[in-house]
Amino acid sequence: MKTSDGQGPHATKKSMALPMLAEHLDPVCGMKVSANSPLDWEHGGQKYYFCNPSCREKFRANPEKYLNRLPVGMLDEDDAVPGAFYTCPMDPEIRQDHPGTCPKCGMALEPEMPSLDAENDSELRDMSRRFWVSVPLTIATVGFAMFGHSVLPIAPWLQSWIEMLLTAPVVVWAGQPIFARFAQSLRNGHPNMWTLIGLGTTAALAYSVVATVAPSLFPSSFQMHGRVGVYFEAAAVIISLTLLGQMLELKGRAQTSTALRSLLGLSPKTARRIEPDGSEHDIPLSHVHVGDLLRVRPGEKIPVDGQVTQGSSSVDESMLTGEPLPVLKQVGDPIVGATLNTSGGLVMRAEKVGSETLLAQIIQMVALAQRSRAPMQRMADFVAGYFVWGVVAIAGASFVLWGIFGGEQGWLFGLISAVSVLIIACPCALGLATPMSIMVAMGKAATQGILFRDAAAIENFRRVDTLIIDKTGTLTRGQPTLEQIIPTANESADELLRLAASLEQASEHPLADPIVAAAREKKLTISTTQSFESLAGKGVRGVVDGRTIAIGNLSLMRDSGVPVATTPDPITTQLENGSSVVMVAADERLLGWLVVSDPIKESTPEAVASLMSAGIHLVMASGDSVATARAIARRLGIDDVHSEILPAAKLALVGRFQGEGRVVAMAGDGINDAPALAQADVGIAMGTGTDVAMHSAHVTLVKGDLRGIMRARSLSLATTRNMRQNLALALVYNALCIPLAAGVLYPLTGWLLSPMIAAAAMSLSSVSVIANALRLRGERI
Repeated sequence: MKTSDGQGPHATKKSMALPMLAEHLDPVCGMKVSANSPLDWEHGGQKYYFCNPSCREKFRANPEKYLNRLPVGMLDEDDAVPGAFYTCPMDPEIRQDHPGTCPKCGMALEPEMPSLDAENDSELRDMSRRFWVSVPLTIATVGFAMFGHSVLPIAPWLQSWIEMLLTAPVVVWAGQPIFARFAQSLRNGHPNMWTLIGLGTTAALAYSVVATVAPSLFPSSFQMHGRVGVYFEAAAVIISLTLLGQMLELKGRAQTSTALRSLLGLSPKTARRIEPDGSEHDIPLSHVHVGDLLRVRPGEKIPVDGQVTQGSSSVDESMLTGEPLPVLKQVGDPIVGATLNTSGGLVMRAEKVGSETLLAQIIQMVALAQRSRAPMQRMADFVAGYFVWGVVAIAGASFVLWGIFGGEQGWLFGLISAVSVLIIACPCALGLATPMSIMVAMGKAATQGILFRDAAAIENFRRVDTLIIDKTGTLTRGQPTLEQIIPTANESADELLRLAASLEQASEHPLADPIVAAAREKKLTISTTQSFESLAGKGVRGVVDGRTIAIGNLSLMRDSGVPVATTPDPITTQLENGSSVVMVAADERLLGWLVVSDPIKESTPEAVASLMSAGIHLVMASGDSVATARAIARRLGIDDVHSEILPAAKLALVGRFQGEGRVVAMAGDGINDAPALAQADVGIAMGTGTDVAMHSAHVTLVKGDLRGIMRARSLSLATTRNMRQNLALALVYNALCIPLAAGVLYPLTGWLLSPMIAAAAMSLSSVSVIANALRLRGERI
């Protein structure tokens, strides 16, 4: 389809998008600018606006620099979210209000706060496309390099040309983002892995192109199988492996925003507002203002934070506290947005909306916690800061010294030595040292039911000395269970349970489910209930088989005319152990008590004992009552207990221990644990818990078994040891081979390392690193 100016639809999109961008953002610094700013400049038929004269002058001097400054595959400023800020996951101090790349490490910047809109995965798609195009060309190039001279009846010089043609698309197109970041690292003066990859690949390519186009420049000693050795396959393999690493890294980074997007999805999309004239309308949540009266019907989520003005109901606040039992809310009580109204109808007054709600603050805490602890800087990046310039200096020195003191062919030998140094110092082994160990360790961990999110989690786990554990769903099952039936004298336990289950099957209270489930497990006959009545804060009443049944607390028993004697000792013991106890009566006569509790997982005592024996300080943090939390802690032997604790307090608890110099792990399973999981040095989520917790954490125990923590710690120790061995192999290899490549032995032996041998040595170092990493598969955990 053509537009009126004769251009295609793609050009039309750009011409429509740029004016909108220019009216709002300074194209030089990205600052917001009013459309009526007097500081403007016209370029290409489009007017641009600026925040100050300096930005305008810079734009006038070189407009294209600012209009086309991002490498292919990165986010364009057209994708910028209004009002959003972008930061680097590796260097969180880098922060700007438009997309781009990090000036330090070259990674693409990502939004500080995600939205529910579809996530922009253009960079991942671009890297994937480049990788899959490069793979067949790389395989063909390697095949020609290894077997071309012996399998195909072609001239040796033609083989080099074929390899160069196969490598050209890999280098020129597939490797474009890599070389763009390489160039950026040089411009910004921040050497990193991109610098090493760029230098090594460029050296191999430059040497190989010259050897292919002008082989007569090289001595006969540098020929094999009738041609000068070329290293196109090394360049193609390096680029393909780097693209593969970028694909895996981008997929991993996408998971960090998944937790925040899940939290954003917890809020209802609309609220039912009561107008001054008494009419009611459903409105978007963003239209709710402080002071609005809102109706919340049974089964609906509470839209914003506020106060109950009419009605009473039980509200499920497990999103906030992690505890499964609902909380009674009556007139005057505060309620929190995104919690669930389970039974009665409520009218509430909105007191906090938008970014002021507790859910919004939890989202902000998770985001800040994730950025406050940048992912582990790869050891290779740290080494690169010093290693790159050392390699360049050695290569330059060998070229100059050979040229001055090498005689008639000194400058040629100097060039060959310099290229050999750059090739042999190519970061294949250094780059593989950590990723190979991590890849093998992650595969082994998965077979043990342990999922690590990134390399930082594996490395940090071994240093953990303090473990904060959530109670519900982590130490306990997180599901209320009927633990005991205590009938009064002359009453049947089965009949008590049958009558209770018959009445509770009509109830929405969380305690009803374990009672009904226990009756069905015993295959008791559950009757139909008539005249069912739910009494908020007290219990339920109804008629079962012609008998009036009441189930609830002491207040309900008194209202129903049921005489209650003193509480028997077994009930007192259960209450002290943190269990919930309800009374069951029929026709104004007490039948007995039902004890419901959240039982401790079978594996928990063993896990707690092993963690303590390893010298790890255990802390229990729970949103449950003081009595319940202390009862569970006492049974497990945990001394440090924090109860009735909210998400912000859990986050502060993690920060407090970190401030004391401790390395803190946090184990939890609920939405309320998400900020603390993200803030901890190692966040551990139960695979049986919420998606939000798992996306916020660094480690997931698939089966929710705390014994996996010790297995993960053991694997962390073995993996870190293996990574250090790999780095040592790579660095020792470079320390020995770089001087040889520079020609230090030539005066004594007359031997000069050719680039061909340098490439072979480079490959051998990579093989040794890979072989050492594979030993982890046999490590006993």
